[in-house]
Amino acid sequence: MTKKEFDTQVKIIFHEHEKLVTRKNEVTEKTNGTFKRYKYPVITAEHTPIFWRYDLNYKSNPFLMERLGVNATCNAGAIEFEGKILLGVRVEGNERKSFLAIAESPNGIDNFKFWDYPITMPETENPDINVYDIRIVRHEDGWIYGLFCTERKDSDAPASDTSAANAQCGIAKTKDFVEWERLQDLKTKSPQQRNVVLHPEFVNGKYAFYTRPQDGFIDAGTGGGIGWGLSDSIENAVVDKEIIIDDRIYHTIKEVKNGLGPAPIKTEKGWLQLAHGVRNTAAGLRYVLYMFLTDLKEPNKVIASPGGYFLAPVGDERVGDVSNVVFSNGWVKRDNDEVLIYYASADTRMHVATSTVDRLLDYVFNTPPDALRSAACVEQRNKLISKNLELMKN
Repeated sequence: MTKKEFDTQVKIIFHEHEKLVTRKNEVTEKTNGTFKRYKYPVITAEHTPIFWRYDLNYKSNPFLMERLGVNATCNAGAIEFEGKILLGVRVEGNERKSFLAIAESPNGIDNFKFWDYPITMPETENPDINVYDIRIVRHEDGWIYGLFCTERKDSDAPASDTSAANAQCGIAKTKDFVEWERLQDLKTKSPQQRNVVLHPEFVNGKYAFYTRPQDGFIDAGTGGGIGWGLSDSIENAVVDKEIIIDDRIYHTIKEVKNGLGPAPIKTEKGWLQLAHGVRNTAAGLRYVLYMFLTDLKEPNKVIASPGGYFLAPVGDERVGDVSNVVFSNGWVKRDNDEVLIYYASADTRMHVATSTVDRLLDYVFNTPPDALRSAACVEQRNKLISKNLELMKN
């Protein structure tokens, strides 16, 4: 490739990238009345900046090869900040290491552009091997916190086992998303922690955490369920006692595992909670999203719990690195009560769905709970059928 050809190809790559990141998103026509989906993912691996992936120097890269490829962009925390929507995206390189990066949009629906540099997250004295799935929380103490999974090799595993991992909750705080102060990892009595979320307000003068205790990196074991615990400090956060506020249940969408997604949204009627549930199938684990509501004064007390899933993968969302999976750890309530729900599909790309606080409250209060038995579920459905057939006669 000549220098002239090189320069021409660089211009083409940048042009195509700009077309992608500025593409207008469109609402899909089909809706279930609870939320609206959008036609295009809001962020994919191709949305990452060209200068993150290519060496643009002709002398050191005369064939214009990608030197540091990006495999996936998923599981993003979300916040409204200075009039923009920011996503803290999990970016996975081709070498399998994940890192965190901020992507910004003026409307939260499209035109997401990554900041020039990813987050340079400080390490603790025990360096992380992998960091991912950040929950971004604006706390009433005045700081913005990032809680993320920090993964390290399991030191108790035999040397021959190169896949044994230990997951804990890393914590950092920031004012501007550029400079981060790393705090000590959360300490609990559970062997492993994933999907930990900070409650945005003090509870009894303490920092409150939603946890997900696990015996192992993948298997919940004797743990599992969405937990709750309090800590006197966040600089050295310690939860001495975890209680399960939303348990796993046999033959439901959350029989294998469940965990909280983003920090809850405060409403007049309670705290809206978005979580993921996992069940097993012949094709492997299936991840879906579900909702429940907790009490305003006692955020660990569930007061409404609709049955079934809220959002599940459809169509192309089912295809990717980890098929048949949706996962959310970020949503934003805007001043007009619109709710932007960010979710990843197949551990590969990011999407948005939109709803409102009123719709979501209607959903959690008026959708029947899981009746837990086939006969009881048929009874529920027969009541709905009879009601509707009677209405249709008139």
